[in-house]
Amino acid sequence: MKVTVLGGSAAGGNTGAGCSGYFVQTGGARFVLDFGPGVLLELRKHQDFRNLSAIVISHLHLDHTLELGALRFALAYNPVTTDRRIPLWMPPGGRSFLDAFGAAFAESPDEHDFFSRVFDIAEYDPSGTITIGDASVTFARTVHYIPCWAMRVHVGNDGDFFYTADTGPAADLVSFGTGCHVIAAESGTLDGKGEMFEERGHLTPIEAGALATTIGADTLILTHLWEEYGFETYRERASSTFAGNLEIAHPGLAIEW
Repeated sequence: MKVTVLGGSAAGGNTGAGCSGYFVQTGGARFVLDFGPGVLLELRKHQDFRNLSAIVISHLHLDHTLELGALRFALAYNPVTTDRRIPLWMPPGGRSFLDAFGAAFAESPDEHDFFSRVFDIAEYDPSGTITIGDASVTFARTVHYIPCWAMRVHVGNDGDFFYTADTGPAADLVSFGTGCHVIAAESGTLDGKGEMFEERGHLTPIEAGALATTIGADTLILTHLWEEYGFETYRERASSTFAGNLEIAHPGLAIEW
């Protein structure tokens, strides 16, 4: 398996880096987890967007979904056309979200296929499994400000990939992630101050490191970061609770195993 970071910024993007997007390559699949602002620009360096096996969305915040609009236009109007619709797996409520999103840009009120014209849209059951080529994806509910699901990607005996999506420390993710080889863990807050532990919707780098250690991961990718906090500050704090291979998410970072 190979995972390439397409964007690892927190809400709004950092200098030269877009928001959440992770390109997963296996022997039989090429798919993206989340599709935030700036993701398409980076994806085109690594993959023909027309040939994606699927896209899977963790939750319906702008920094995880906005670039679906840009991809829709690329698929609809690019001079190199495709005759297939890309499977787009949305969380519960995703269809109505896309209907509202598409209505803002539709050329007429009667254009109800704005997204379905280019995407084969389905809402996943978070208690189930979706299959993408030779990969299977399962889900776990996180603690965030809106419903959000972490994802675990399994392919044979390669060692699984665990993407926390957006989550606070009160989420029960240890059993879900145990045994994963690589974890991309968000660190949207530096110290977690100002919010109750049970309600906080983001991890600190210390908490992300502790989660990676507890599940037995070999590699931790710190993601969903603010450049204003300083990337080395994130690294230093996470390294106090994680002794394995520690990476800072930036566009083009690739981990292969």
